[in-house]
Amino acid sequence: MSGESSRVDALRSRVRFGKFVSVGIVGAISDNTVLAVLGLVFGVSDMWAKAAGVETAIVVMFLVNEHWTFAGQGKAGRRSFFTRLGKSHLVRSGGVAVQLVVYWFLTQRLTYELVVGGTDLWFIAASPVAIGVAMIVNYVAESIFTWQVHVDGGE
Repeated sequence: MSGESSRVDALRSRVRFGKFVSVGIVGAISDNTVLAVLGLVFGVSDMWAKAAGVETAIVVMFLVNEHWTFAGQGKAGRRSFFTRLGKSHLVRSGGVAVQLVVYWFLTQRLTYELVVGGTDLWFIAASPVAIGVAMIVNYVAESIFTWQVHVDGGE
């Protein structure tokens, strides 16, 4: 089997993808909670609040993926753990860029409001759309580069 074929087969794992999406939901909740608290309670601008939410979600999702989605992939040990954490941040930077561009477009370029109780909540409603687009980029990149699912034993 060719290297390309083994990568595609590894990415097609429905169980792993289902876990990744489930973890993504946990990340989205983390992201949107930070976004809402910083934006609504502390008055932090939309883009800064979103950036803080994204970073929170990255760390939360990495930890859950490390111990559940990709459990058994990669080498054991503290150094390998921190190597994967660094790789995860590096790899997710592409997904983060996609997410922030989509979020920026939805909140800064679209002239749409979602007023609830006198407060425009569009900046929160736009977030799951941006997260969904970036999730696909992140799944492929994390699977191939961070946990190397196509390589026996990973990493």
